[in-house]
Amino acid sequence: MMKTISIPTSKTSLVLFLCQIISALDVPLDSKLLEELSQPPTITQQSPKDYIVDPRENIVIQCEAKGKPPPSFSWTRNGTHFDIDKDAQVTMKPNSGTLVINIMNGGKAEAYEGVYQCTARNERGAAVSNNIVIRPSRSPLWTKEKLEPNHVREGDSLVLHCRPPVGLPPPIIFWMDNAFQRLPQSERVSQGLNGDLYFSNVQPEDTREDYICYARFNHTQTIQQKQPISVKVFSMDSLNDTIAANLSDTDIYGAKPVTERQPVLLTPTGSTSTKVELRGNVLLLECIAAGLPTPVIRWIKEGGELPANRTFFENFKKTLKIIDVSEADSGNYKCIARNPLGSVHHVISVTVKAAPYWITAPRNLVLSPGEDGILICRANGNPKPRISWLANGVPIAIAPEDPSRKVDGDTIIFSHVQERSSAVYQCNASNEYGYLLANAFVNVLAEPPRILTPANKLYQVIADSPALLDCAYFGSPKPEIEWFKGVKGSILRGNEYVFHDNGTLEIPVAQKSSAGTYTCVARNELGKIQNEVQLEIKDPTMIIKQPEYKVIQRYGQASFECIIKHDSTLLPTVTWLKDNDELPDDERFLVGKDNLTIMNVTDKDDGTYTCVVNTTLDSVSASAVLTVVARPNPPFDLELTGQLERSIELSWIPGDENNSPITNFVIEYEDALHEPGVWHYQTEVPGTQTTVQLKLSPYVNYSFRVIAVNKIGRSQPSEPSEQYLTKSASPDENPANVQGIGSEPDNLVITWEPLKGFQSNGPGLQYKVSWRQKDVDDEWTSVIVANVSKYIVSGTPTFVPYEIKVQALNDLGYAPEPSEVIGHSGEDLPMVAPGNVQVHVINSTLAKVHWDPVPLKTIRGHLQGYKVYYWKVQSLSRRSRRHVEKKILTFRGNKTFGMLPGLEPYSSYKLNVRVVNGKGEGPASPDKVFNTPEGVPSSPSFLKITNPTLDSLTLEWGSPTHPNGVLTSYTLKFQPINNTHELGPLVEIRIPANESSLILKNLNYSTRYKFYFNAQTSVGSGNQITEEAVTIMDEGKMVQPLYPRIRNVTTAAAETYANISWEYEGPDHANFYVEYGVAGSKEDWKKEIVNGSRSFFVLKGLTPGTAYKVRVGAEGLSGFRSSEDVFETGPAMASRQVDIATQGWFIGLMCAVALLILILLIVCFIRRNKGGKYPVKEKEDAHADPEIQPMKEDDGTFGEYSVINIFTLLLDF
Repeated sequence: MMKTISIPTSKTSLVLFLCQIISALDVPLDSKLLEELSQPPTITQQSPKDYIVDPRENIVIQCEAKGKPPPSFSWTRNGTHFDIDKDAQVTMKPNSGTLVINIMNGGKAEAYEGVYQCTARNERGAAVSNNIVIRPSRSPLWTKEKLEPNHVREGDSLVLHCRPPVGLPPPIIFWMDNAFQRLPQSERVSQGLNGDLYFSNVQPEDTREDYICYARFNHTQTIQQKQPISVKVFSMDSLNDTIAANLSDTDIYGAKPVTERQPVLLTPTGSTSTKVELRGNVLLLECIAAGLPTPVIRWIKEGGELPANRTFFENFKKTLKIIDVSEADSGNYKCIARNPLGSVHHVISVTVKAAPYWITAPRNLVLSPGEDGILICRANGNPKPRISWLANGVPIAIAPEDPSRKVDGDTIIFSHVQERSSAVYQCNASNEYGYLLANAFVNVLAEPPRILTPANKLYQVIADSPALLDCAYFGSPKPEIEWFKGVKGSILRGNEYVFHDNGTLEIPVAQKSSAGTYTCVARNELGKIQNEVQLEIKDPTMIIKQPEYKVIQRYGQASFECIIKHDSTLLPTVTWLKDNDELPDDERFLVGKDNLTIMNVTDKDDGTYTCVVNTTLDSVSASAVLTVVARPNPPFDLELTGQLERSIELSWIPGDENNSPITNFVIEYEDALHEPGVWHYQTEVPGTQTTVQLKLSPYVNYSFRVIAVNKIGRSQPSEPSEQYLTKSASPDENPANVQGIGSEPDNLVITWEPLKGFQSNGPGLQYKVSWRQKDVDDEWTSVIVANVSKYIVSGTPTFVPYEIKVQALNDLGYAPEPSEVIGHSGEDLPMVAPGNVQVHVINSTLAKVHWDPVPLKTIRGHLQGYKVYYWKVQSLSRRSRRHVEKKILTFRGNKTFGMLPGLEPYSSYKLNVRVVNGKGEGPASPDKVFNTPEGVPSSPSFLKITNPTLDSLTLEWGSPTHPNGVLTSYTLKFQPINNTHELGPLVEIRIPANESSLILKNLNYSTRYKFYFNAQTSVGSGNQITEEAVTIMDEGKMVQPLYPRIRNVTTAAAETYANISWEYEGPDHANFYVEYGVAGSKEDWKKEIVNGSRSFFVLKGLTPGTAYKVRVGAEGLSGFRSSEDVFETGPAMASRQVDIATQGWFIGLMCAVALLILILLIVCFIRRNKGGKYPVKEKEDAHADPEIQPMKEDDGTFGEYSVINIFTLLLDF
């Protein structure tokens, strides 16, 4: 089923205008078509009905019309034919009916006053214009008159009459003085609608001689001036003086003083009046009253309300103005003038009449021969207008008869029209207030179908949006329209299409499948025509990444994204808007391909930013809000109220929060008396609070300031408040942190934190210091000292407890009684050494030491702990020159045992113990000697493989750097490696400890072997060292190793790091890595990459007191690694200290050490330049027992660990 609805005709170039008719036939607005069709005349432009002209300029009476063929024009003047050819001053414009009357070349405008009407005529009818009344404007002079001065008593009312000359149109009235300055107006003095100047009551300042009324005539651009009016106001005082000068002393004289009077209306007069106004005009009602005091005017409508949105008050409410009045505004309007003495009112009865206005104006008819139609002319007014018809400008009663026409009041009915029925009809609706005249033609046409839409017109629409395919047509009778898809497609029907009356085919939801060729066919009884159009469907434009809401700090950078997706055949344009307007012309706004960046944002950048994407077919947009935040503005208007001795109320007004809510206010104070210019924190309150009660201290000259805080930061401080000085009082508190500590064995130093300036509470701040020995029946000893923070008591026993108190006082009295604290007089060095020192060796690297505590009385101070000094005397396995390294462990508190870690196996040690107090160390206990048992040795110092032959290799090695006992033997293991890097059977050989080389025979020729070599003591085997070598193919010819070698991996460990070094032989530019882990742990190895080709690396972040395993490898060589090495980090609580000696021998020794170091450095430098290799540091704590884990201080195992490096070269015996 077809769906048919009515929509406006397509927009095309407009050459003439044809209204829709009550018929099946419309004339499209096509210029080419309209040039070919016959049409009766239509008036398109005419002068106004009431046409007031400037008598000094040419008179132009407009009359323009259109029609086919073009119409001819004629005029009537005052109801009779106006022959323009007989008047040389009158011409008609070519192809127009507009008259031009030449006034500037001798014509008189008054001679051409009258009523003019234009007629436009062609073969299909005649159209007429309105009656145009021509009147020249007039601006006559004021009649001469003698104006007497106005003498008025103060307080009386006064009206200065203007009475301007009658002009056309009426002039605009205003009052000015001789200096052309407008006279000021007010509720007391104002100008009425008639131009008069009203004074509700005169005052002495109203006296002047230049009240001048001006009349401005706009048409002639002239201003007429009335003669000045003089006003003299007599005050009661001056009038009494005048009377007194003319009467004797015996006469009774004296004018009455200015008396107040109740209101009296100056205009309008009486209690009632009437007013008639026309519908659509502006209603102006006026009430001006006299009285003293000046009355106030109020307006009401009896029985109703003043119309909202159309009511205005002017002239200080003396004028009621209602715009666009209608019949509903008729009624009684009351103005009430009131002052304190009474009131007066006036009722204006308003009647709204109406000139005729259209209800239904007649509309043009275009009919086919034999069709029917009607013309309707309906108008309203008050009184009701009379309707009369004309045909071609002639009253229809006397016009030529037309059998197809029938007049029925305000309607003309046409039946079975013929081409000769074409005519122009005029409808006239008139009453006593005016008339309406409308032209409407009846045009009877017989035309075959025409399609006005261009052939093969291309339509492009966005998918899923409506597609409108035009088929603008014309024909008479009205053609029928059908649509087809494709050249030979079937007729389109169904709910998926909408067929409009103007021929347009609508596809409500166009899909990709809707694209193609569509054919429109128009036919009537006179013929048939068709036209094809093309439809393309495009992908919609989308914003796939929309701008997002931003909160940016002031002077930051904001960026909005707008990433789009569009049809490849459409060219999009992206435009950015701010608050739906163009972006500011500011270089801070950077528009990129798919983003907008705002640099250094400011507060004015706040707003909504919209990305608008336009193509020729669609438009999409997306918006985001930018909020610029900043620290708040400082508070202002600080005010102090409720001043009391110890409190005051502070209030303030918050500054702008700059889009970030204020979270709290910080209140600071300045003490101008004690610390001028220094601001202190007082308190803070929530951001919703603007008043706070502040606690005050005596004897402080306070100023306050407030700082606002939001999420962005703190505002600048506010301006300081006024100052407030509190009264003095005795101190409220005593000094804090009172202590008694002796600096010498025979004194007691009493210290305290002095009170701050505002804590003194008054002038003359001092302190009363009191002390007595504790647990002794002594009296308090007291002294009063100035405002200081220390007092020294001399001649005290060594380290005895004292009771101490410090009390503040000033000129007004003492602070409350202070609390007592316990202090001690000065310490001295301990007198005795710890006794019964015992050592228990746990293993080759760990021992436990015990001692008896020292009696407290002999400590002579606060017990700090005990220090254990221990050092290695010699190695039990060999004699060597080495430096003595003393180590110190400090055990806090009253501990009587501790663990000694990091000992070297198979070595002789000595130790002693000393007690420590705050003054220093006591005497040392006798040296205690102990030996550590054997341990496993370190790896052999080197392994070299030389003299390769066809079936033998020579091995040479060096003994371990640290044998850690008596070597018992060496173990050699080796196995062959084939070309696929697979290992063959392992062979093991035991070698005596006194050997340093070995020749391996009966080997396979041209074969690679891998060797594993380590040393043993009675405790076990040490770390192994590995090497590889190859037997030769031919006698005397050496085969170079195919693979690189990493050997002699050494470690030097500290508490949390270890230096790893190695030797490398092989290709250049190898990339090394170090793998490490906790010894004995099953965790995966940790790997560290070595930058460059260095042969050393520092492992950081290690756990103190932990045994680690380590190995070195080369990147890119699968399975190629060095042998493992084990090291142990220093104890967790160790701290390095230097034992400082003050004796002369120590100073001399240090000088010798410095010289020796210098010599050693020079020797090392020379040897290094010759290619010698040195390890970074000798290994410490090698082969630590992995079962011994670091213990916590709570166990008393380890104390503070320190080393004294005494670089003394000794020979161990």
